Amino acid sequence: MTGRELREFLDGAEVDAAVFALRPDYRALLVVADGLLGGPSDPAGDALLGEAEAAAGEALGDRAPDELPHVAAWREAYRAFGAKPQRTRNSLESLLRRAGSGLPRVNRLTDLYNAVSVVRQVPLGGEDLHRYVGPPRLLRATGEEPFDTVADGAPAIDHPDPGEVVWCDEEGVTCRRWNWRQARRTQLTEETTAALFILDALDPISTEMLVASSEDLVDRLRGTAPEARFARRLIAAETTSEQGGRDADP
Repeated sequence: MTGRELREFLDGAEVDAAVFALRPDYRALLVVADGLLGGPSDPAGDALLGEAEAAAGEALGDRAPDELPHVAAWREAYRAFGAKPQRTRNSLESLLRRAGSGLPRVNRLTDLYNAVSVVRQVPLGGEDLHRYVGPPRLLRATGEEPFDTVADGAPAIDHPDPGEVVWCDEEGVTCRRWNWRQARRTQLTEETTAALFILDALDPISTEMLVASSEDLVDRLRGTAPEARFARRLIAAETTSEQGGRDADP
């Protein structure tokens, strides 16, 4: 995809007003990339995850993850749409809870974004852009949307709860409960070469911290694939703006 095509994809992205009504402080920073280097987990990713494990220990000290103010904010957001955060934790809290015993090693791209998520302390998800159907949209579910997942080790179609905050494309839910569990259909694999990354923030994480996190992600991805093309877009309740024009082709 050209830089123009990446930007056109981002132009169609939307966060529904009902989500901002739930949390006016919510911000999403979307990063799209093409020309990435997929593949299995490798020593570089292992080293980066090791740094993330150490960073998690430093951030937590003797505290539980939900004692961190920004993690507690996500628990409040989950409760606001009826989820039980002690049972379905946001992606950052889940990673922080696993860091002490070792973060998962999945594949090159997933390992990289998980490490950035922990180091930067923001929920961060990745989707295969070539498996997306139409632009991403964050909304409150009707409960009828299909969610492609795995149950008891076998492929299955599930559905979100009515009112649940979900990311969707035109084919169905791509991530349930804001940033809890991603769909099987769009997950990153060893073959992925184009991706959508979604970085989430609630107060007290600032927009400046969110943008810096996206820059770290882009720099690390470019380190593995120097010819990759990138575009970014920040979506917030007050304004919608593009970030990082230097990363997109004309």
